[in-house]
Amino acid sequence: MLPEKILSSKIFIVDDSLENVQLLTDLLKRRGFQNIHSVTESLKAVETYLEIQPDLVLLDLNMPHLDGFGVMEQLNAIDDHSDVPVIVLTAKTDQEIRIRAFEAGVRDFISKPFNIKEVINRIQNWLEVRLLHKEISNQNRELEARVRERTQKLAHTQREIVKRLARAGEYRDNETGMHIVRMSRYSSLLAETVGINPEGCELIFHASPMHDIGKIGIPDRILLKPGKLTRDEWDIMRSHTEMGAEILSGSDSDLLKKAEVIAKTHHEKWDGSGYPKGTKGEDIPIEGRIVAVSDVFDALTSERPYKKAWTVEEAVEELDRGRGAHFDPQLIEKFKHVLPDVLKIKSKFVDSEETQSKMSLDVFHPDLKPEV
Repeated sequence: MLPEKILSSKIFIVDDSLENVQLLTDLLKRRGFQNIHSVTESLKAVETYLEIQPDLVLLDLNMPHLDGFGVMEQLNAIDDHSDVPVIVLTAKTDQEIRIRAFEAGVRDFISKPFNIKEVINRIQNWLEVRLLHKEISNQNRELEARVRERTQKLAHTQREIVKRLARAGEYRDNETGMHIVRMSRYSSLLAETVGINPEGCELIFHASPMHDIGKIGIPDRILLKPGKLTRDEWDIMRSHTEMGAEILSGSDSDLLKKAEVIAKTHHEKWDGSGYPKGTKGEDIPIEGRIVAVSDVFDALTSERPYKKAWTVEEAVEELDRGRGAHFDPQLIEKFKHVLPDVLKIKSKFVDSEETQSKMSLDVFHPDLKPEV
């Protein structure tokens, strides 16, 4: 007695001879096969194939309208067909026909008139191969699903680390409020506008809140000083870019690598007068140039204890004055082009007493796509 998984496999017979179909069906049923389907019109073969999704096909070559080779051609166009064995039913022994059939994807032949033992053994052998392949495929799909789940969890953890670090930085510099939330969305929007792919835009969205993380290494007497900084104090303050890059360095994570680049380069200037390296023009990574524009615009238009918020018009004029000196000229034009969307973001994520004192992690939800 054959195993149940073999006997319950779906067998599909394509033969224009009703007599042959009935003969094969009766033969297979007597041996315990339970799931037999057939068509005698070859033009319906592929339609029926797609409907029943068989584990094995028994195919006649010599049929009117569409012969077995025509059926094979249609089956070969189906993506998931390649793993389903096709056995040809034929009375022909011509070597050229057999070679042509093998080249078309046929796996085996059963000669007419049928030998019962030969038919059963060939079908059993190929069904065992088919079921083994299905089992391996299912295992691979389960493994891929687990890998995807682990990868998603890892990405979530990485974003969570970034959110927590950004929040830690906010507690050191409590004037930021929703600044980094808005700035990250401006940056992602601007990145999309300049043609960065969706994955790159998402990385910038999640990495840009880390741009000032190095400020956690700046002494309070300097970071929180209400008055003007001395030259030595200013030198220490500027070191937050390299401190931030150092904090974020050494990771294999694309997210943290992107955050490291942004932290180090967002204070570089187009004309080379920025810090920490005095990098110039397009040698400044595009991420740093993007965040520089977004960061300055939001800082200018936000109220601080030491200044009033600038109007949008005043801030845009300041960006224009800095084009070619502080900022990438093309980015300024792109930013002005998406300004209506920028203002929607600004109005959605407004500062309040609550956000000034504590930034909610919800605004950096890992599944929250930057929106305007």
